[in-house]
Amino acid sequence: MGDGRKKVERRSRGPARRSEAKEGYWMSRMLTSIVKAASCLIPTDLQFFPIPCSPSHARDGSQKNLLFSDAMHGVGTNITTGEGRTLVITGASTGIGAACAVHFARRGFTVFAGVRRAQDGEALKRQAPSGLIPLLLDVTDAASIRQASAVVQERVGVFGLSGLVNNAGIAVAGPLEAVPMADWRRQFEVNVLGQVAVTQAFLPLIRQGRGRIVNMGSIAGRAATPFIGPYSASKHALEAITDALRLEVRSWGIHVSIVEPGAIATPIWDKSSRRTADLEATSPADLTQLYAGAVVGVKEAFTKAAARAVPPDAVVRAVEHALTAPRPKTRYLVGFDAKLRALMVKLLPDRAADWLMIRLLKLPR
Repeated sequence: MGDGRKKVERRSRGPARRSEAKEGYWMSRMLTSIVKAASCLIPTDLQFFPIPCSPSHARDGSQKNLLFSDAMHGVGTNITTGEGRTLVITGASTGIGAACAVHFARRGFTVFAGVRRAQDGEALKRQAPSGLIPLLLDVTDAASIRQASAVVQERVGVFGLSGLVNNAGIAVAGPLEAVPMADWRRQFEVNVLGQVAVTQAFLPLIRQGRGRIVNMGSIAGRAATPFIGPYSASKHALEAITDALRLEVRSWGIHVSIVEPGAIATPIWDKSSRRTADLEATSPADLTQLYAGAVVGVKEAFTKAAARAVPPDAVVRAVEHALTAPRPKTRYLVGFDAKLRALMVKLLPDRAADWLMIRLLKLPR
């Protein structure tokens, strides 16, 4: 009899538990919708945002809404003109890095433009004679990073840095099967480990100046493209690094953003094309033959994308917002193609996205 009653009780509790679970699920959905709707009502140009107080100001670890003012970024700074603000930008020899360095120098920032060759720094200096300081910096060389950090430390003193733009990067392309491991390591040394090493070196100055960090990602970090697997993988890693770092340094009021451009008119893909041509010339004949049909379609698609590429100025505007806006975004999509790819990833199942990519790139079926 006792066992029978227990079975009846279990059967009677089953529907109740399922009902409670269903109610909990819909309650969670409703709360999520309310939070999203409320967030849309907050004006993005609001001139204040929560900044964690230091332990000396808030013993209980609470946060206060403080007026966004120049004082938060060091004595004598001006968020509008850039006067008194200092930036380090890596990979500033050409492309997006050069465009950012020149733009911010002309805006009144003091820009330490990271270059690997002195002549590149001199050419950059001619475009913005005032406020631009060439900084010899190889993100894969620990000694070079230490030296660059010491130079910046000596110049900025107690005021620290207002921003760090991790822009240095290369693009390794080719079938995963054919790309030599040395090229894979080079891809990650520059695009991933180099960014981390530079961030580690300059983070004390960023903390000191209550500055910000902007990582230069790519839409390829969200949506990988065949035959640029190494590049896509490195940018995907940078997405994860940005997310982790954003939470780790939040308590010091440091904002961390990532910019995700689509096709941008820069020399990086010209350099990549030359390396890919070298790879094709040195790869075994059987591998070259295996992927010949697919590579033709991808090259054609990349050529068309390059023709539609937007100028680096579009990326510069995103970087400027990330560095100067009272409420910077965590992610910045730049270019119509980047926004379309991001939408595809969000809405389409993997198989549907694969089918569409196969058609667009004219891959073998």
